[in-house]
Amino acid sequence: MTPKRLLIVGGVAGGASAAARARRLNEACDIVVFDKGPHVSFANCGLPYFVGDVIQDESKLLVASPELFRDRFRIDVRTRHEVTAIDTDERTIQVRDLTADSLHTEAYDALVLSPGARAIRPPVLGIDLPGVFVVRTIPDSRRIRAWLADHQASRAVVVGGGFIGLEMAENLSHRNLAISIVESAPHVLPPLDPEMARPVEDHLRSQGVNLLLGDAIAKIEQGEDHSLVVRTRAGVELATDLVILATGVRPETTLAKASGIALGRRGGIRVDEHMRTSVPGVWAVGDAVEIREVMTGVEAILPLAGPANRQGRIAANDIFGHASRFRGVQGTAVCGVFGMTVASTGVSERALAREGISDYERIYLHPGHHVGYFPGAKPIRIKLLFRPSDGRVLGAQAVGEEGVARRIDVISMTIQQGGTVYDLEEAELCYAPQFGAAKDPVNLAGMIAANVLRGHLQLARWEELPDADVLVVDVRSAEEHAGGAIPGAINIPLEELRGRLAELPRDRELWLYCQVGQRAYYATRLLLQRGFRVRNLPGGIQTYASFTSPAE
Repeated sequence: MTPKRLLIVGGVAGGASAAARARRLNEACDIVVFDKGPHVSFANCGLPYFVGDVIQDESKLLVASPELFRDRFRIDVRTRHEVTAIDTDERTIQVRDLTADSLHTEAYDALVLSPGARAIRPPVLGIDLPGVFVVRTIPDSRRIRAWLADHQASRAVVVGGGFIGLEMAENLSHRNLAISIVESAPHVLPPLDPEMARPVEDHLRSQGVNLLLGDAIAKIEQGEDHSLVVRTRAGVELATDLVILATGVRPETTLAKASGIALGRRGGIRVDEHMRTSVPGVWAVGDAVEIREVMTGVEAILPLAGPANRQGRIAANDIFGHASRFRGVQGTAVCGVFGMTVASTGVSERALAREGISDYERIYLHPGHHVGYFPGAKPIRIKLLFRPSDGRVLGAQAVGEEGVARRIDVISMTIQQGGTVYDLEEAELCYAPQFGAAKDPVNLAGMIAANVLRGHLQLARWEELPDADVLVVDVRSAEEHAGGAIPGAINIPLEELRGRLAELPRDRELWLYCQVGQRAYYATRLLLQRGFRVRNLPGGIQTYASFTSPAE
């Protein structure tokens, strides 16, 4: 039955998207959106940049106002209205008008829950002191801006080195604050694999950011005047003017749980592929729901605006009888860090190991974002994961100054289509000297991986190098070798290799490397055809640096 009255709890990405899509599908339905905050649809991804004064006009963060919903879509949006209870048998909700401090009941035929997520506040002493902030809403960012101005802040401690934490660090640095980041994981950006996070850490340190990795805050104390003192579990003491909590979020499921709506094993609202909950007539979308990770099939919580928008559309489609399914997520994300771009899609190597998946291989490469002869070429560090049994692309991570998001977007779509490294090898992409190369970095990744699958290239693993009984051969020039090499490696430049084959043992495996991998591949092909046992250390010494101890 087509619902005559649709109620939506929560706006922002998921709820607002569901409301607008519902109106486009049905002009007759009564649609009401309730949000306990002052804004129904705002760009929370822009909040760090509002704090950093990159976005100076707060109104630019407002995607849609209640007036726009009313005038353009005939949707009734009620901000500062908190839904406090759901009666799923009677199909009613209880609503508190926070302005009038009054309760009333609303009936529904269909209900969409989009309550979002709440910031995690570590259970430590002093977490509620003045000057300790989270960044979830426009009022949050407004309070931070006011604190910076009122207290002439010059120091900040950011707790959490994920995307939001790094964006906040960058934007507070723009306002001339000295930044310390405390991250409990052993590296920043925990969704990345450690060796891909290493160059980001080096870049942060080069920008003056103090990194405390593998550590966590133990307590926060009041200092002199309005200052604070952060003490970590490792005993480090940080004097600061404010603390930003960027330790992640948890699905807001209080209302759903109290209403008898089932939760999943990760703690989010359990939904099917149509965004239906366990209760008839109730759908759920956005940061509060638990969804399937498409590459591993496991349940996941992924608080990103893109999936939330799609979920809102799918819920509205299903409510009004239009066949639509949510395919799951592959975690495509990007972050800007002091002029460096970090992006990823699909699964990481750590995620594969966590799920016990061993049918995968990895490669590294460091191509320029466009041809080297055109001014301004910047290297992109890329890691590609793929399945040796059929070549299917599983995931990718990339770090660089230019062209990073474009390459990850191409690989993301390849993953979505169930594509293989052969598809990357053959991808036809835009080329002009200032944009790319005839062999785009995406093509190169596919070619290297395809060479592995065809048996043209056998890979060694960097982490096995210290204990491997092999001869390591550096095929760079003598000058490059003298400037820094893997301990114990012998140097035979590629150009001299054919004339020095007698120097290489045939009863011992050779592991070859160069600067980024290309010359070592040429040498590998040469030696394999001469009967030597050869493996290639992927990505060259540029990758080796990421597996060694980080700079302090």
